[in-house]
Amino acid sequence: MHRSASRLTRVLACAAVPVILTVAGCSSDSGKDSGSNGGKKSTASSSAKPNAKSSPELEKAAYATLPDPCKALQTATIDTVVPEAKDKSGTGAKSNDLASRASCSWNGLDSDGLKGSQYRWLSLSFFRADSHASLGSANKRAEEEYNKQVEKAKATADAQNVKAEATEGTGDQGTSVVYSVKKDVDFFNTTIVARTQNVVVTLDYNGAAYEGAGAPDQAKLLQDAVAAAKEAVASVDAANKQQAEQPQSQSPQPQQ
Repeated sequence: MHRSASRLTRVLACAAVPVILTVAGCSSDSGKDSGSNGGKKSTASSSAKPNAKSSPELEKAAYATLPDPCKALQTATIDTVVPEAKDKSGTGAKSNDLASRASCSWNGLDSDGLKGSQYRWLSLSFFRADSHASLGSANKRAEEEYNKQVEKAKATADAQNVKAEATEGTGDQGTSVVYSVKKDVDFFNTTIVARTQNVVVTLDYNGAAYEGAGAPDQAKLLQDAVAAAKEAVASVDAANKQQAEQPQSQSPQPQQ
């Protein structure tokens, strides 16, 4: 009886061993999971994504406004370039954004009785570019517009004897394009394209003779066009200086 009881005790003790090992194993696995999860959290927090490199800052546009194109040329200049202009104050074109695009035109017929008449037409246009993250700097965009206008003048429909050359004193870049177009009479055309910083000035000027009058002097047309273009370029700088001074002149006076 004593021997049977002793044997039973040993059997129960051996049977209990796997249970203890199983419990211990569960405790060990639980610890590993906890440690592993903790490690993952630590890794995630320590491997924060680096800040994306900021794109290089674009230069600020030199000019923030455009002059009134109908007032960019002096009255004396209009009298010289467009004698007997119908409206010396010019005709402004409609624009949805006058801070970026603006233009004005003049025309006149100078009659000399039996000697015939001289017709003149003048158009002055301004384009202003701003710096844009996806489009580039203001000056770069203006240079692209400048090249576009030069090529456009060269490609004028039915243009004959096209001649393009650089002009001086018309800002950072300047090109004159001279050509003639045959309509009911010969029209002699001059286009001056100029760039000053982020603003492009395009001046189109043409003349024709009627009723037996002598053909316009192309050299004189070019000379007058270049002079007017220089004045238009100068008006851009003047308009922006005036705008910069306005806040100071309009600032309230200190109370006594």
